[in-house]
Amino acid sequence: MEERPNSAPCDPSSAPPDSLDLLYSVNRPVYDEDRLGSRLHRKSEAPITVGQRVARQFQCSGQRVRAVLFSLLPVLSWLPAYPLRQYIFSDVVSGLSTGVMQLPQGLAYALLAAVPPVYGLYSSFYPVLLYTVFGTSRHVSVGTFAVISLMIGGVVVRETPDHMFYVQANGTNASAVVDEVARDARRVQVAVVFTTITGAIQIILGLLRFGFVAIYLSEPLVRGFTTAAAVHVVVSQLKYLLGIKTSRYSGALSAIYSLKAVLSQITETNVPTLLLGVACLVFVYIIKDLNERFKKKLPVPIPGEIIVVIVSTGVSYGLALSSQHQVDVVGHIPTGLQPPGLPDFSLFPNLITDAFAVAIVGYSMGISLAKIFALKHGYTVDDNQELLAYGLCNFISSFFQTFAVTCSMSRSLVQESTGGKTQIAGLLASLVVLLVVVAIGFVFEPLPQTALAAIIMVNLLGMFKQFRDVPQLWRTSKIDMSIWVVAFVSSVLLGLDLGLLVSITFGILTVVYRTQTPHRAVLGHVPDTALYLSVDQYEEATEAPGIKVFQYNSSLYFANSDRYVSSLKEQTGVSPEQIQALRKAQRKKVQKCKDEAERGVSHELVSNHHGDSPKRPSGQENGKVTGTDADSEESHFIQTVAGSSVHSVVLDWSCVGFIDSVASKAVKQVIKEFAAVEVSVVIAGCNSGVLDELQRLQFFTQIERSVFFPTVHDAVLHCQSRTFSHAPETRV
Repeated sequence: MEERPNSAPCDPSSAPPDSLDLLYSVNRPVYDEDRLGSRLHRKSEAPITVGQRVARQFQCSGQRVRAVLFSLLPVLSWLPAYPLRQYIFSDVVSGLSTGVMQLPQGLAYALLAAVPPVYGLYSSFYPVLLYTVFGTSRHVSVGTFAVISLMIGGVVVRETPDHMFYVQANGTNASAVVDEVARDARRVQVAVVFTTITGAIQIILGLLRFGFVAIYLSEPLVRGFTTAAAVHVVVSQLKYLLGIKTSRYSGALSAIYSLKAVLSQITETNVPTLLLGVACLVFVYIIKDLNERFKKKLPVPIPGEIIVVIVSTGVSYGLALSSQHQVDVVGHIPTGLQPPGLPDFSLFPNLITDAFAVAIVGYSMGISLAKIFALKHGYTVDDNQELLAYGLCNFISSFFQTFAVTCSMSRSLVQESTGGKTQIAGLLASLVVLLVVVAIGFVFEPLPQTALAAIIMVNLLGMFKQFRDVPQLWRTSKIDMSIWVVAFVSSVLLGLDLGLLVSITFGILTVVYRTQTPHRAVLGHVPDTALYLSVDQYEEATEAPGIKVFQYNSSLYFANSDRYVSSLKEQTGVSPEQIQALRKAQRKKVQKCKDEAERGVSHELVSNHHGDSPKRPSGQENGKVTGTDADSEESHFIQTVAGSSVHSVVLDWSCVGFIDSVASKAVKQVIKEFAAVEVSVVIAGCNSGVLDELQRLQFFTQIERSVFFPTVHDAVLHCQSRTFSHAPETRV
């Protein structure tokens, strides 16, 4: 049996001079897996014992030690080769620009984390310093980030609500007030412990090589989630912008409760606070718009945020806004760094679940941005090392009173666009923050909180632009659009922690749905080729008589095995159950006719004995039952419905990536069912991995390997040869 497509040999001289088509001709026997296995020899691999594996992992050599050291400390690989003259100026400019931006954002995002602003400065120094040593991305700006800060703030407020710190004011009839000093101290403890747990989780996942976990947060999910986080952030900042005193909510429906609280007290708006906040918001927005419009002409972006911080601080101090107009300000900023201390381990049990969510979200945002910059500038980042780096940044820094961090999109874009070449830029940015903490932190004590709220809101405009994803995803992928919408709605209504869990669960369910409803088709042969395409999509594709080629574009496992079998029977038109039922009915009909014929013969013998004239029953001739016209029509109907024209079914498994035990049993059963009605089933295009898995599942104890073929064309030629075995040669 040979395959001989009607094509010219692969001879360049035979093709027209202007032709760019490449032709090939194949002349070989039809192979099944048995015959192919006899021609090919798999490479033998010596079995490795557990002891050998362990010894291999722990064997030590100079080269191995160097590789491990350079992997854990990437700074050793790039810092000695740092081209000082080429990079230093760009890194200095980029570092100063990023540091000027990092300073106000550190102060502002501390409000989101429900801790005093100075802890935002601490979180903008220590982690950046550590990332320079352990990180592999040259352009991301590590530090405080709105989404992570808000998630931390939700947990902190949940664990330390205001009502836990009510104290009686002076006077017997005075109402209770919140002891803000005790409350803030406790909230710092919770945030520090939370950061310690988050860092430990990231370190463990990094050591276990779990850097791939970020793939479960698809881009639509992340964008929907961050848009919902932007809604939470804006709602939480309204009270600072308006100068209203309201409680901070966390958990399900927290955004709605917060918005309701603000609206219920809208008449108590502090007008000077509102005017100053709106002025800052408009100014920062205009500066950001100018930076975006003229980014190619400006050597460095205009530092709108630091301008707002300096000017609003000066206005607040000069006009005594805090004392004269009750405008809330940052307040006391201690000079110098905090001494290291141990976290309160008693808080661990209540925070582990939330810390896991922050660990995954923070890492996912960081690695996504790092890969974008790496692709743009032609270098690589290590997924697992990045996870380990974020873990070390959070874990070690938490002993110096910081809260969890990740990379910031806005600062990273500034660091990259201003010419940053290496992590030196981030290091210089952290030194700018250190200068403020050590020397001039007290200058920012009159800084109005409404100015920080304005900075936060403007920085979230980019996230709100992600609403444009919805109509685009509607046109391209409705499943991705549904993931975006579910992530957004669930995160807004249920909170960021539960919303993330719901979003991931829904994303996984969409994967299950796609494997449940993949593309399926009956394939036909394209003349003069060995190609098989869908007969519903291509006019040239024609089915071979009596042969059905079924393709199912999914792997086979317990969740879709039943659907695979039902789709196979539906698409091929072969239903063994129906055929068996019809054959059983046909046998009963034939038996009934025989019984009636026998009774008719007996009656005739009795009639002849009494001298009656003989009468032949319909369908009987010379003692044989011939059947009535109705019987013939019914028999023809049964044969037609039974699919007697289909004698072979080819299962195209070229799209099957894996198969489990449940699906294996289902396929074995369907092969037996088809064989019972004289329909042979063969399998084509099965990769070696699936074949090995079938071997382990003992599939071949009942099914021969000869039913497997390397290509669909081999399988079809085989099926035709069984039908037309008298033909000297078979072609398709």
